[in-house]
Amino acid sequence: MNGKTALILGGANGIGFQIAKAFCSVGCKVTMSNRKQEQGDESIDEIKKEYPNAEVDWIGADMGNLKQVREVFTKYRESHDRLDILVLSAGINSDQFGLCDDGYDRHFAVNWVGQFYVVNLVYPLLRKTSKMPGADAPRIIFESSEMHRFAPSNVHFGSMDEINDESIGSTQVYARTKLAMILGSKYGLIEKVINANKDNIYSLCVHPGAVNTQMQEQWKTAYPGVTGQLISAASKFVGRSVEQGSYSALWAATSPKVQQGFYYQDPDSPGKETSQASDKWLGCALWDLSHRIIKEKAGDDAMQSWSD
Repeated sequence: MNGKTALILGGANGIGFQIAKAFCSVGCKVTMSNRKQEQGDESIDEIKKEYPNAEVDWIGADMGNLKQVREVFTKYRESHDRLDILVLSAGINSDQFGLCDDGYDRHFAVNWVGQFYVVNLVYPLLRKTSKMPGADAPRIIFESSEMHRFAPSNVHFGSMDEINDESIGSTQVYARTKLAMILGSKYGLIEKVINANKDNIYSLCVHPGAVNTQMQEQWKTAYPGVTGQLISAASKFVGRSVEQGSYSALWAATSPKVQQGFYYQDPDSPGKETSQASDKWLGCALWDLSHRIIKEKAGDDAMQSWSD
């Protein structure tokens, strides 16, 4: 890892922060990204106290504002010479339906579309790194979840009206985004980009486990009253530590045993995906819808070409 470069979305808190700290401990140059400046400042201070020579910085971006994402990560791409590891760890847990700045379901915006757009914007940098003499294959790591099993049974990723259906429950809107990560990795990035261009880049999905992060507090707003309090308490009681929750992504980022396109339920333990997550045509629909949303919200010229 010494001398490599990593970009971690959601890197200044929770699981993302543990990943960032681990990378810094072995000489990797790390950029974290979140919405809040104070999170970035505090995280850098904490890392520097433990690892004074760490090369770590922070950039602010709201995944629910695609024009902002475009500006921030275009600058990132243009100001960096390489990118070895991209970790997509930003996210909203199960919570009540609400809209992002761009006017659609904030879960789908933050957990999927915004992060997918970052992949597109920095993909030329990943490809450039893959061609450097002696470089390992760069890796794109999605923090998906076993919660993808609870996605709506009738999901088809056909339109914005479907995404903005307020009748879908708090758990289902979250689960839909975790399903999107698996589909987007397998039937989007790998089939349509990596294989099509013969790129030496890995795309992987991992499940961190039920982890005791601040996201567990969101159960209380997802299900107001006693139900939400009980779910939150139970999740914390049985959950892994935040450090343990980072292990799957750390393994996926470093192990020579990873296999292209796999969904790992734990380190070195491939998970069994649902039939929805193995539906190629659902993946194609997601790919098309994601591109339409990005172009509608960030401009017709918003997308970087996926071709070499």
